[in-house]
Amino acid sequence: MTDEWRGWQEAAETALYGDGGFYRSPEGPAGHFRTSVHASGLFATAVARLLVRTAQELGGGAVDLVDLGAGRGELLTGVLAALPDIAPAGLPVRAYAVEIAARPPGLDPRITWCAEPPQGVRGLLFANEWLDNVPVPVAETDEDGVDRYVLVRTADGAERLGAPVTGADAEWLRRWWPSAGPGSRAEIGRPRDEAWGRAVATLSAGLAAAVDYAHVREARPPYGTLAGFRAGREVRPVPDGSCDLTSHVALDACAAAGAEGGAAPEVVDQRTALRVLGIGGERPPLALASTDPAGYVRALAAAGEAAELTARGGLGDFRWLMQRVAPIVPDSSGD
Repeated sequence: MTDEWRGWQEAAETALYGDGGFYRSPEGPAGHFRTSVHASGLFATAVARLLVRTAQELGGGAVDLVDLGAGRGELLTGVLAALPDIAPAGLPVRAYAVEIAARPPGLDPRITWCAEPPQGVRGLLFANEWLDNVPVPVAETDEDGVDRYVLVRTADGAERLGAPVTGADAEWLRRWWPSAGPGSRAEIGRPRDEAWGRAVATLSAGLAAAVDYAHVREARPPYGTLAGFRAGREVRPVPDGSCDLTSHVALDACAAAGAEGGAAPEVVDQRTALRVLGIGGERPPLALASTDPAGYVRALAAAGEAAELTARGGLGDFRWLMQRVAPIVPDSSGD
């Protein structure tokens, strides 16, 4: 790492994914922050139910499950463990973990480890807290009202304004994140839109789902959301490889990008998504404590975990972007 001044997208790309980057560390994301996957096994159960529903919509048969930004395979491990109870008749699943880090030792051999998402899959593509780690440029409006790229010094995270934002980035800002005036900032989400569009395009049929902290055009944060995290605590964002670098996702823009490939988007909060999948957080009836004390304790613990996953002001505020891809039906008209 040097004192070189670079745009935030380039600096974060190197800091997170370059040689010795943050996401190549042996401990993985779980060593630094707690996602829904790590909060409760109920999250994996919900994804397993979503996979089964997707398989049913596709008419049965073997299905693919692709985890984008798989960490160390925790979600896929949980889904495969939950499936026998959810699909007791059996569901043939081809599981793919997409991650730049090396395959962790002892991982379930049924999981294929890959650096890029496989093409032409049929089933469920799931991206939990993946888009927020796709590096993006950062812009700030100067005192004359001009949007300029923010440059960052790798060594210490110091910033200064660079050249005016032009071209496709400027068009993205006009459409999705107009300036709130001098001193306001924005994360230019165009690289995330493109990444999501490419991800959706890998599906031949099925459902693509992205889960993340998000905001929409009508309620963009005026000073952006760029942050750093290390060992479970928020820290100053410095692109030196020592911390995670993340910002909330303009999920409405990503939805529009995915829809260009023919997929119909739906965006709901995590509370809604999980309740549809049977994770609601309701306490068990007190009468169960006398008829089945052990069952009551288990149900009470599950209710507590579900409550955390659906809590307002916490994990329940995550947004789920879901886009279905219909199978291509061959033209039989003979034209």
